[in-house]
Amino acid sequence: MDVQTGFFYLFSAVLLFAAFRVVTARNPVHAVLYLMLAFSQASAVWFLLKAEFLAIILVLVYLGAVMVLFLFVVMMLDLNFEELRVGFWKHFPLAAVVGVLIALELALVLTVTFSDVPAPAPLTAEAAANYSNTKELGKLLYTEYLYPLEVAAVLLLVGMIAAIALTLRGRKDSKHVNVSQQVHVRARDRVALVKVAATGAPQAPVIAEAAQEEKKA
Repeated sequence: MDVQTGFFYLFSAVLLFAAFRVVTARNPVHAVLYLMLAFSQASAVWFLLKAEFLAIILVLVYLGAVMVLFLFVVMMLDLNFEELRVGFWKHFPLAAVVGVLIALELALVLTVTFSDVPAPAPLTAEAAANYSNTKELGKLLYTEYLYPLEVAAVLLLVGMIAAIALTLRGRKDSKHVNVSQQVHVRARDRVALVKVAATGAPQAPVIAEAAQEEKKA
């Protein structure tokens, strides 16, 4: 076994462990951290497969932006984990059946789809010098996989609109401000000065009489 194969098994083992902990972790913050570890190991595997563009995109986009956003959202949400765990074992059989069906479907798709894929022909020295993974990926995305790419873009757009709609919905416990009212506010509408007579302070004649009595004494 050479060094590259050893690194492949190492990264794959850590990836499987991190993926398992994402599902089994009781704390959502720990689950997000394990998911970040899984993405980093997947990026390392792609580097070994000479898919540098995909590996860098995975690190920059998911680890650098999306997963950090997930982590902040999970940490800022005041979730009651005990309420979320209520009814877990009640719905576990149905969830297990759905999980097994999804796993079988993925295994079937991977085995049937990639079993008949021919091995790539070795590149010549001149073609290898001018070869670019990014260019070839762009050709495939915008020629053979154009419609799946557009469907994915529409799904992302729908998800973004749904997230905005859920954020801006009229909840009674949400706190928000009206920016237009803040801009057009006037000082006299917010602050009212009221003249109040002083109470509890000694009057001037009383102070003068007390001073005269001290002199006589």
